[in-house]
Amino acid sequence: MNADFKTERDNMVERQLVPRGISFSAVLDAMRTVPRHLFVPMHMQGSSYEDCPLPIGLGQTISQPYIVAYMTEQLEPFVGMKVLEIGTGSGYQAAILAFLGCDVYSVECIKEHAENARLNLKNCGFDNVIVKHGNGYEGFAGEAPFDAIIVTAAPDSIPTVLVEQLKDEGKMIIPVGDVYSVQSLKLLVKSENSYTAKELMLVRFVPMV
Repeated sequence: MNADFKTERDNMVERQLVPRGISFSAVLDAMRTVPRHLFVPMHMQGSSYEDCPLPIGLGQTISQPYIVAYMTEQLEPFVGMKVLEIGTGSGYQAAILAFLGCDVYSVECIKEHAENARLNLKNCGFDNVIVKHGNGYEGFAGEAPFDAIIVTAAPDSIPTVLVEQLKDEGKMIIPVGDVYSVQSLKLLVKSENSYTAKELMLVRFVPMV
């Protein structure tokens, strides 16, 4: 195992992501480059690139690499895209988006995680992410509207406030459902005051609180 885990990142991409259909070259490049091991607790760094979510403390997790790549690809990110993230966690998903040139506004409800994510992102050189400690159900009103919204915790239903903070033709990817039952990962596209939603896959995320 090399110190910077480059081999592990390459293997993660070639064995976990490409075979499952992740094909957006910029997303694959981000997953090969961003050091996921710096966004997990130190004692778990050896497991950073395994095909599973990992606990980051206080009942929260860092998502499985495939899910991070899949959700990112669905948003079709571009340089300068203004993205709202709900559920910063340790900052890894925000780092992937920042690497892709997005301007990321992230809301985290657990103060310790918000502070840790800011440190992780700073240490990795990402200055295009603003992390706010707050209530994800309120979004980030002062910076709305957003080109895209990515939600990394599951509400029981789609929060109206988040839809309102999305631009027309903007996209939101969000897991919806009870934590004790099946959750559905949905992709929303806003159109004026309404939206269409497509079910992508069944997932399991921590609840949005």
